[in-house]
Amino acid sequence: MDSMLTLISPSALVLSFGVALLAGLVKGMVGFAMPMILISGLGSFLSPELALAGLILPTLATNAIQALQHGAGAALGSLRRFRIFLGCGLTFLLLSSQLVRVLPVEVLLAMIGAPVAVFCALQIAGWRPHLKNGQTPLVEATVGSIAGFLGGMSGVWGPPMVAYLTAIDTEKREQIRIQGVAYGLGAVALVAAHTLSGVLNAQTVKFSALMLAPALLGMWVGMRIHDRIDQTTFRRITLWVLLIAALNLLRRAFFA
Repeated sequence: MDSMLTLISPSALVLSFGVALLAGLVKGMVGFAMPMILISGLGSFLSPELALAGLILPTLATNAIQALQHGAGAALGSLRRFRIFLGCGLTFLLLSSQLVRVLPVEVLLAMIGAPVAVFCALQIAGWRPHLKNGQTPLVEATVGSIAGFLGGMSGVWGPPMVAYLTAIDTEKREQIRIQGVAYGLGAVALVAAHTLSGVLNAQTVKFSALMLAPALLGMWVGMRIHDRIDQTTFRRITLWVLLIAALNLLRRAFFA
């Protein structure tokens, strides 16, 4: 614990636990948004690199649970169906992750905050993209590449994927499942990529491990109350919270 105090103060660690608990709660109820909440919340009072390191292990663990909740066979079926998206996403995630230590802090904050803010604002405004031709290789490869690039830079690759799955009218259970599969594979790649980039190291991995307990607790609670809430209303509230958090990151990028 003494070594942790060189990275983060006790008060910031307590705040981090609260952010992880909230992220897990939302993840358990709606199936996504954990990395967005973690990177936006932690990034408000920690360095971008430490915030990114902190989300890696909780994201890996919670997505493994989500991907396998309907069984390994169903997960493999979703993996085969969306193999182009996943392949392109993972490739670009690995490539872009190596830029984290090269870009200035302000640029990284802007690259994290801008996509989340745009996605949330469009969804709040009622935009629901629809692809009349359904699932096509070109669109899938393009969206997958964009999602992977953002994921490698910020740990957040959910917004483009959620928009794509919504646009092709993916059935609800499969949408939750494929998100778990995709985010889980991405999290595995993120561990490897940021071990190489140096973001995840002997010190920061301890912080990420500490985030596991509150994140898993939050997810457990969220899954228990999943059927007791109006998901549409809750999702709208979540989007507002994420939008505010993303705008705060942009404020730090341009006016700090």
